[in-house]
Amino acid sequence: MLTVALLSSSYAKEPPSLAPESASSTSAHSAENTLLAHKHYTNKKGSVVHSPAHTRTGKAPDGASAQCGDGSYSFSQNHRGTCSHHGGVVHWLR
Repeated sequence: MLTVALLSSSYAKEPPSLAPESASSTSAHSAENTLLAHKHYTNKKGSVVHSPAHTRTGKAPDGASAQCGDGSYSFSQNHRGTCSHHGGVVHWLR
């Protein structure tokens, strides 16, 4: 009888839901396959951000915030310092 009670109580509970990934992390994961380099850095706020990278196709990857002067794409989360050491920002994507 105790076993039945335990089984019943486990079915009565809803399974824990997983929080959906943020749009930027989902985009970054899907963009990973198109990028030629896979380095990351930690920004001043403590977030891990993909370093500027070139793409296999030359097209802007999902989640990129700017295109740099050397043709790479930045995933920077703020404007200050974006594309430094990569020729500066050519244009902002978002």
